[in-house]
Amino acid sequence: MDQLSLFDTQADNTFSCASAPLADRMRPQVLEDYIGQKHLLGEGKLLRRMLEQDQIPSMIFWGPPGVGKTTLARIIANRSRSCFLNFSAVTSGIKEIKDIMKQAEVNRSYGTRTLCFVDEIHRFNKAQQDAFLPYVEKGSITLIGATTENPSFEINAALLSRCKVFVLKELTEDDLADMLSRTITDPRGFGSMDIHMDRDLLSAIAVFANGDARTALNTLEMAVLNGEISPEGQVTVTKETVEQCLGKKTLLYDKKGEEHYNLISALHKSMRNSDPDAAVYWLARMLEAGEDPLFIARRLIRFASEDVGLADNQALQTAVAAYQACHFIGMPECTLSLTQTVVYLSLAPRSNALYRAYETAKADALSRLSEPVPLVIRNAPTRLMGDLHYGEGYVYAHDTEEKISHMACLPEGLKDRRYYLPTEEGAEGTMKDRLERSRAFRLGEGPE
Repeated sequence: MDQLSLFDTQADNTFSCASAPLADRMRPQVLEDYIGQKHLLGEGKLLRRMLEQDQIPSMIFWGPPGVGKTTLARIIANRSRSCFLNFSAVTSGIKEIKDIMKQAEVNRSYGTRTLCFVDEIHRFNKAQQDAFLPYVEKGSITLIGATTENPSFEINAALLSRCKVFVLKELTEDDLADMLSRTITDPRGFGSMDIHMDRDLLSAIAVFANGDARTALNTLEMAVLNGEISPEGQVTVTKETVEQCLGKKTLLYDKKGEEHYNLISALHKSMRNSDPDAAVYWLARMLEAGEDPLFIARRLIRFASEDVGLADNQALQTAVAAYQACHFIGMPECTLSLTQTVVYLSLAPRSNALYRAYETAKADALSRLSEPVPLVIRNAPTRLMGDLHYGEGYVYAHDTEEKISHMACLPEGLKDRRYYLPTEEGAEGTMKDRLERSRAFRLGEGPE
């Protein structure tokens, strides 16, 4: 358990220790230095208003590692002038909890609030979590728990109901690159050193860190400490040094620029041309350069409907499964799930009939906004609507032998339009036959 009185100045101890890890030295101490989480801490946002009004409830911070859960808890304690008690669910048990509660009661008797921060609170068992309940209820402590797991599954319902859950998001690459750039000049970081390092290399570290500030700072520290030192004491961090620290080549490209779109276009068109070898190469180019696998997975889902469609009904399911795999296991494990999907889509039968159907219907929808819904398929929940012939003549298809009726469902002005024009590729050939028979029946050309 780590107890810290926030009426002491942290900058005089841990943060000023030159031997401390860079991530600890650069830990923000005030809200103005905190990066990310604008959806919670931006002007007018809920948590920001709570801090400004000094109305701090017990809460759970849920988010991935390295996004600032512990740091935010310390900042909150600072702003609320609370005694900060910090311990980890990994190393602490019932005895430590009881000791903390005793200390909290003592603090309360002196009129001092106690903010109790529990890292990895999901690792506590039910009995340990329940031990906090009476103290949270009577206000002896303000509990802030941090977890990387879904609180709905990992935190007891009784405790969870007494806490406000805040979801912390991964830091963006821009956030991390700005933080690293500031670290180079900050006295707490490397401000006392003459360091030369290209912005592209900072961006490469930001991509590698994947939203984790601690990983980004640890990697920067390794790169700087292994930089080339000139006789004048200037430290130069080269691309080769960064590559060694990352353990891989830095295939740098601007994920918001032209190369980003060139590569995703190359992947899409290689699959469209049934070339799995080229498609897998472009996939690897993007992933090894740090592209978000979920971005690629979203594009594969689009491809499955745009270029394969009903020619292979498994294409969309396969693409969605790949997205879920990327979400569940992340990099680098999800590379094979994406490869499997890219090869499958490359070799699947082709049909862009769904794409053409929607684009044609969209054009009509935008140019003919006032086409009325036919009375026969309008809903009639009121008597007045019934008197106006809403739903009159409607035939429930399941009541017919053929499971289809002669009703016209398109507006009168569009009754002859055809949007879905299936090909005969793969399973879509079967769809085409069914469609032709249903259209013929609805036009009265088939048997009743």
